[in-house]
Amino acid sequence: MKIRIKGNTLRLRLSQTEIKQLDEAGMVSEAIAFGPGQTLVYSLERSDAAESPRAVYSDHRILVILPEKAVRDWVQSDQVSIVGEQNNATSEGLSLLIEKDFRCLTERAHEDEEDLFPHPKEGEINC
Repeated sequence: MKIRIKGNTLRLRLSQTEIKQLDEAGMVSEAIAFGPGQTLVYSLERSDAAESPRAVYSDHRILVILPEKAVRDWVQSDQVSIVGEQNNATSEGLSLLIEKDFRCLTERAHEDEEDLFPHPKEGEINC
């Protein structure tokens, strides 16, 4: 799972295996270690109690919670993303974007894209 944070936007991209894990186990997590005792964990979880996508930050952990139905619809279709907006007591709010991760249209050295989704424009566009 890849994470991208820019301003008040949080974006997660998942491979085919990670989406299968979210569907079957209900959760997928990753972590980045900055040093001893300095780890940031980011997780995506489905919940039948959630009414809309939301994110929580606590104890060096980012948890994004998605409604059960939204995950089921996403997993079983060609739908690319799940989008959410969360009130965070600022004028901007927090934008959430959860996406299926596609292979790049151009080859990149040292990138393993085998488990990523085929790009919708693959074969149509030559970069």
